[in-house]
Amino acid sequence: MTPRFDATIPVLRIFDLAKAREFYVDFLGMSWDWEHRFDPEAPVFAQVSRGALLLFLSEHFGDGTPGTKLLLRMTGLDALHAELTAKHYRHARPGLVAQPWGWRDMEVADPFGNRLVFTEAMEGA
Repeated sequence: MTPRFDATIPVLRIFDLAKAREFYVDFLGMSWDWEHRFDPEAPVFAQVSRGALLLFLSEHFGDGTPGTKLLLRMTGLDALHAELTAKHYRHARPGLVAQPWGWRDMEVADPFGNRLVFTEAMEGA
């Protein structure tokens, strides 16, 4: 059988569950799919999603590095940009940047320093 890769799921380090929910669910419009703790006082490990985009969020030491940069290739960047700017989120006012390599980017930093770059190919690129 030939190896096949089904998905890449980045693990992002978080430090505050309430801030993570505010950013990923309230601002980015993702679903909080599930969370796990080994006991009530243990750090959380959670999954958020929006369509085919899956991210793991972890409070566990050693899971992910604060300041990670993700490139998230997508379609519908203008619609996502309009959706996010309409929310008037006090911690982010993302802009659109046309890159010389033929992609348009919208970068948003989460409350933990992780940088999510939503990127879409420009027509004719």
